[in-house]
Amino acid sequence: MKTATHPSAGAAVRTGKRAQRHPLLRYWDLYLMVLPALIFLLVFKYGPMYGVIIAFKDYNIIQGVFKSEWVGLQYFRELFLFDEFPRVIRNTLMISLMKLVVGFPAPIVLALLLNELRLPRFKRTVQTFTYLPHFISWVVIGGLAVDLLSPSSGIVNKAIEALGFEPIFFLSNEHLFRWILVFSDIWKEVGWGAIIYLAALLGINDELFQAATVDGAGRLRQIWHISLPSIRSTIIILLLLRIGHLLDAGFEQVLVMYNPTVYDVGDIIDTYVFRVGLGTMQFGLTTAAGLFKSVIGCLLLVLANTLARRMGEDGIF
Repeated sequence: MKTATHPSAGAAVRTGKRAQRHPLLRYWDLYLMVLPALIFLLVFKYGPMYGVIIAFKDYNIIQGVFKSEWVGLQYFRELFLFDEFPRVIRNTLMISLMKLVVGFPAPIVLALLLNELRLPRFKRTVQTFTYLPHFISWVVIGGLAVDLLSPSSGIVNKAIEALGFEPIFFLSNEHLFRWILVFSDIWKEVGWGAIIYLAALLGINDELFQAATVDGAGRLRQIWHISLPSIRSTIIILLLLRIGHLLDAGFEQVLVMYNPTVYDVGDIIDTYVFRVGLGTMQFGLTTAAGLFKSVIGCLLLVLANTLARRMGEDGIF
């Protein structure tokens, strides 16, 4: 006589067998989903890293990377001995810090404002219009900036002239150029950056807001005491990643917007190396500058992460 087996018993046996297998076999479907991203990182991020040895070689295209002659730290000495290098470092740090101080809080504010909207259609419309600039090339945005801010035909200067003032050469003004970089970067990336914060805000328990409403807390107090503390870990992680890129002031943006009249305030490491290094085919010099940036960025990230962990945050490692 056969004994009937309950369906749940069979499922439990299968679950138990799966739990005993190696993690790679147990979650093979999840690892398979991650595989394309891992291949991308290996091919486009880790694979080209062997090229950093060009910074220590007199690179010759005919001889190749490995057969070129070693020159040691020659390119690093040349880089630091350039008369304009201190100015370039100062410009890079200045523009990056301005973007960090002014631009980093912008996505947080936008996410908080979008989270407070109660009309779904209006909310989706605002999100769409704030996300779209992220997908526009800096070349296009640079052309728009030139057209809008032109002293002769730009709509901005037309409005200034209509008010009785003289036109302003925005992109040639040393006092305004950095701010144009900062606010154009905010306009382009604020909507895209707000996505992560919106996702974090959606994960907050609604009962917290309901309890705060019962206690008489208004919307501003709820944002300050509930919303911001709930997404603090997300803010810290993104801030740490931003600090790691402190020497990346936006190569493409600066390249398409600046001109010789604003080199003193707008020339950053990337654009300077592009003009001086690649313009004279000095590949070793450009690689040395890139390696210098990467090492400094890594050190800044480790330092910021250490400080975050000492302040009680999780950090990123």
